[in-house]
Amino acid sequence: MSALNEPTFAWEPLTPRGVAAFARASLERLLIVQGIFAALAAACVVWVLSDGIFPVVDAAISQLPEQGEIRAGKLDWHDESPVLLAEGDLLAISVDLQHGGTLRSPADFQLEFGKESVCVISLFGVAEIFYPPDYVIAANRRAVQPAWGAWSPNILALTAIGTFFGLLLIWAMLATLYAPLVWLVCFFWNRDLNFLASWKLAGASLMPGALLMSASLVLYELGVFDLVQFCFAVGMHLVIGWIYLFVSPMFLKRILPAAKKNPFADAVKN
Repeated sequence: MSALNEPTFAWEPLTPRGVAAFARASLERLLIVQGIFAALAAACVVWVLSDGIFPVVDAAISQLPEQGEIRAGKLDWHDESPVLLAEGDLLAISVDLQHGGTLRSPADFQLEFGKESVCVISLFGVAEIFYPPDYVIAANRRAVQPAWGAWSPNILALTAIGTFFGLLLIWAMLATLYAPLVWLVCFFWNRDLNFLASWKLAGASLMPGALLMSASLVLYELGVFDLVQFCFAVGMHLVIGWIYLFVSPMFLKRILPAAKKNPFADAVKN
């Protein structure tokens, strides 16, 4: 790529040429674009929670008995067991005091509350989490339903804020980690790029993968992707960032060698 072909429009980090343009753009420009992508990702996460997870939690809470609590690390359950409280495509919630394994849901994740622990059951296996022995936790409809109704909007808001700023922080850390690699690639490919410009290019190279991750979340919630396909997309969003990291510097201007002086020029003139 010649210097005349170097990109200057730094608003579109979806192609290698567009990512390369951020190396010459201002830091504010990069942060604005990253903020847009982070807001999009936060909106997708909140939508998955509000549409695919929270309705199942609402339904499960409505099926809780009038009495019940977790005290001294044990569940005091006043209803039949095992029982499926609620089920969706992504999440199912059940109670099996003995963790007998007789009640399994086709949902991607299942929370099974037992006598002393809750098991998270998924394609990846079973993770058992024991109840805290020093706390009393309500496990009845009269106490949990109003508390959940009051806290669920706050949880969504905190999730959106945490996702937004968390992504900006993660991208800054990854750009710092990748910047020396970008500088080294440019050095060997004879491209003109200092360390700060390398950092900005590295930060922009993460945006295509972030967009893929957001789209994959939406497709997963809609049922287009199953859990395996979604996990594959999670891995691919990292690979895409690495590809852009190596390819985008090719669109930057090449360092031209200095013109060599002809040692016989003066002799010819004389």
